Amino acid sequence: MATGHEAAAPTASEYIVHHLGHFNTSGKPQQAIADFSLANLDTLFFSLLMGLFTVFLMWSVARKVTAGVPGRLQAALEIVIEWVDEQARSIVHGDRTFIAPLALTVFLWTWFMNALDFLPVDLAPMLWQAITGDSHAYMRIVPTADLNGPLGMSMGVLVLMIWYSFKIKGVGGFLHELVAAPFGDKLILYPMNLLLNLIEFAAKALSLGMRLFGNMYAGELIFMLIALLGGTVTWWGISMHLALGAVWAIFHILIITLQAFIFMMLTLVYIGQAHEAH
Repeated sequence: MATGHEAAAPTASEYIVHHLGHFNTSGKPQQAIADFSLANLDTLFFSLLMGLFTVFLMWSVARKVTAGVPGRLQAALEIVIEWVDEQARSIVHGDRTFIAPLALTVFLWTWFMNALDFLPVDLAPMLWQAITGDSHAYMRIVPTADLNGPLGMSMGVLVLMIWYSFKIKGVGGFLHELVAAPFGDKLILYPMNLLLNLIEFAAKALSLGMRLFGNMYAGELIFMLIALLGGTVTWWGISMHLALGAVWAIFHILIITLQAFIFMMLTLVYIGQAHEAH
């Protein structure tokens, strides 16, 4: 016998569409992959929050560092620092005073943003709805699953690529390289060389951001699909929800770590390429 509640329950597509909506300045849900308007306030907030948490974590460990037997957190962070420094040393041939700490920050910041995916899918929207009193309030907490976030990070890497190109090669040297490589230093080839180099810079920045976004967006969708199983309120649905959720969460640890590693490594590779001539 119908109770009337069934009609109010969202369908699977409505559930997913709602959870893909962003809290933004327009007051309306933004469900496009990217709007490029800096309007997604949830992405901005959680990106900043995880950035501050990363800085606080490193500062708190550095403040308590000891020459004796280190604590677990200090030991873990020292392992990560040595590993990142080794990667930077093998890729960037030059002054790494800024680059190695940058790589460490990029890795940890990206990892913590990715790790927000482990929070229950409905937790943030429900809390936000309770705070605002709006049963249709939108809230997404994984900044890297919003293309605006990874593309913003990749634009920062692009700026560093250009900065180091000017710094290492000089203004004249870099500008000459843009028009003289890869086909040769001939006047007739200058337009083609310049076009290819501009495309290369744009492709590096876009692929860097889209790679991270694509993997995290797909992972977020899978968590939503698993959450739908629990919404069936049947023994098999809840059982599959718990079993698949646990399996996917364990596997997702590898995914978020791998994506943070790839983003960090490509950042080092692109900055390292700026130190070398064609």
